[in-house]
Amino acid sequence: MQLDAYLKRINYTGSLAPDLATLTALHRAHLLAIPYENLDIHRACPVTVELPLIYDKIVNHKRGGWCFEMNGLLAWALCEVGFKVTMLSSFVGREQSEPVPEGAGDHLILRVDLDKPYLADVGFGNGILEPIPLAVGSYRQGTFNYELEQKGDRWWFHNYTGMGYDFDLQPHQLIDFAGSSNHLQTSPESGFVKNTVCLRFAPEGLLALRGAVYKRTMPDSVTEETIDNLIRYQELLMDAFGLRVPDVERIWEQVWARHREWVHEQVQLKENR
Repeated sequence: MQLDAYLKRINYTGSLAPDLATLTALHRAHLLAIPYENLDIHRACPVTVELPLIYDKIVNHKRGGWCFEMNGLLAWALCEVGFKVTMLSSFVGREQSEPVPEGAGDHLILRVDLDKPYLADVGFGNGILEPIPLAVGSYRQGTFNYELEQKGDRWWFHNYTGMGYDFDLQPHQLIDFAGSSNHLQTSPESGFVKNTVCLRFAPEGLLALRGAVYKRTMPDSVTEETIDNLIRYQELLMDAFGLRVPDVERIWEQVWARHREWVHEQVQLKENR
């Protein structure tokens, strides 16, 4: 594991002083270069929380990853630079009235301490592009708005769609998330098992490929395209997300079958109204 190789992977050639400017630049560069994706689950390829294997996948094989991989790798890189980083556990989409589950949550985030604490998170897909202060408030980045609130000992983050997660400040290690990682990639009820997803920030917006639907969210427009063939699917993975994925034909067969099933369900719903 070499920091220089990681920096090359994210196309970063700037300062390595452990300050806010560097943290912001590294966070941004990571998200502009590395997509959030769960395609290995649909290749029946186990997703690990072992850092050397995460590094090999994302840096050497130029793949993306989900929160445990993306934030696990960023935490390592930030520590190598000299930042003080704490891994935090969070729960996605939990109602405030629900009891807090025991154990590590289903989403890994990072606290980085500088002059004050900052929330760093490159693993939410459509979350923040740059770190935000770990303080109650509203934050705007480009065309997207984010909010951070606190209720008791828990913090609540909301992205521009209203989705979010809650967390406390109890420190964790990457291995703590092994159980959550295994559940999310094997449970039939998991959204990660039910559908493929690729998300990547562009300098001016966000690119999203969920199943067979490709969506571009830009400052002045939102466009959608339904992908209906393997060639176009491969092109998008490479051109929009920078991904060369083994077994892409197998993934596409699953994607298209699920899309056709979804379309059939929508037709049936309309006919029954």
